[in-house]
Amino acid sequence: MIDRLDRKILSILQEDATIPVAEIGRRVGLSTTPCWRRIQKLEEDGVIQRRVAILAPKAVNAKVTVFVSITTSQHSEEWLRRFAEVIRDFPEVVEFYRMSGQVDYLLRVVVPDIEAYDSFYKRLISRIDIADVSSSFAMEQIKYTTALPLQYMQMEKEKAV
Repeated sequence: MIDRLDRKILSILQEDATIPVAEIGRRVGLSTTPCWRRIQKLEEDGVIQRRVAILAPKAVNAKVTVFVSITTSQHSEEWLRRFAEVIRDFPEVVEFYRMSGQVDYLLRVVVPDIEAYDSFYKRLISRIDIADVSSSFAMEQIKYTTALPLQYMQMEKEKAV
């Protein structure tokens, strides 16, 4: 079970996973070894899934974000499995969700420009039958974070001292 020290460690790592363990320990009031053990346990338990570098979209020419709403008349597990396989082949798709409501699936696609999106769209519809595709281009990114809110975590009850 997670305690307040684990939550502090997670908060620090979500901001910058390159901070040395000794520094994380100092910030949360632990020596290096116990801090490292906690991080290892969080990884083993699957709380920390992976550590990655977050790139600047403009620097890698992926400056256009498109939200793609997809509706289909196919609702079988076989079709979903095939659709997921097709989507995995498109590196432009950085997020992929099955939705409730009017839209069946939502994709977040990043490309250099509208022409690249048009090429993506044509390749997508050539590979799988889709009833309707609606694309919305992001005009401006107002907020972006990969950090998850930690205040909702189930916490271990603190022991009275």
